[in-house]
Amino acid sequence: MYWSAKVDPSIDLSSNQIISVIIEFKTKPARIAVLVAKANGITLTLEEAKRQVEQSHHTFRKLLTLLDENNVPYRIKYTYKTAFNGVTIELPANEIKRLTASPVISKIYLDKQIQLEPPVQPRDQM
Repeated sequence: MYWSAKVDPSIDLSSNQIISVIIEFKTKPARIAVLVAKANGITLTLEEAKRQVEQSHHTFRKLLTLLDENNVPYRIKYTYKTAFNGVTIELPANEIKRLTASPVISKIYLDKQIQLEPPVQPRDQM
């Protein structure tokens, strides 16, 4: 199987455990797409860019019928369209492979919380 989407290597694709992943779509959020197009000398209206974002979500929802047909449990937790274009979804880790050949998916990340450590101040500034 050709995998077009990049999958976070920390995800165990052989596990049947339900995990939460963030799926990034290839289509950029509308405002970003307009700026990128302008930088490349291409005309793209905000309305057209928004349509492209909506189309990427529509195409992804159609892909989920593959999971439905195979009785794969999943739950979309969040959808993102403004600063990031994609979804957060819960599903068995071993079912992620079904999604990787999708033309709309760019990357799949493990949904995990991260924290920034506060900057360390030199002793003489304390």
